[in-house]
Amino acid sequence: MSGVKPRLVVGVTGATGALYAVKLLQRSRALGIETHLVVTPSGVLNVHHETGLDRRAVEALADHAYSPGDVGACVASGSFDTAAMVVAPCSMKTLAAIAHGFADNLLTRAADVALKERRRLLLMVRETPFNLAHLRNMTAVTEMGGIIFPPLPAFYHRPESIDELVAESVERVLALLGLQGAAPKVWNGL
Repeated sequence: MSGVKPRLVVGVTGATGALYAVKLLQRSRALGIETHLVVTPSGVLNVHHETGLDRRAVEALADHAYSPGDVGACVASGSFDTAAMVVAPCSMKTLAAIAHGFADNLLTRAADVALKERRRLLLMVRETPFNLAHLRNMTAVTEMGGIIFPPLPAFYHRPESIDELVAESVERVLALLGLQGAAPKVWNGL
């Protein structure tokens, strides 16, 4: 199926770090990756608070957008082939739902589909310090094949702005998902 765009499901929750989702959607579009977006109500509030974008503006960054209540959407089915799913940022509530198979909305159902179909699922978890429940939920998702990726910045490339830090994390996410065109900075040693 050459020439077919890879599909990426992007979930956005109410945790801090909405800029990661915005940059991920922008970079995916630049790379020709078809995006399918689900933003929770708390995610909409946080995107607006942190970036000034409203629901319509953030949805315009994606190729397709769905309501969290639309559990009949294509991304709720394993028959809809996707390359991967990212939850950016991922709240501890969403992490817990995914870890325990509590597919009560489209975002958590799509994550459940990614796991059951053995597709890549990456969660950019945002909450510190972690308590034992958080750590156990991260372990559970990891044991199911998910990738826990707290967006911790790397400073060895001497970034000069928050935008550079966010962009580098997004490049690392795209590379981990195996998506063509990702260009994270490579450490060549001292």
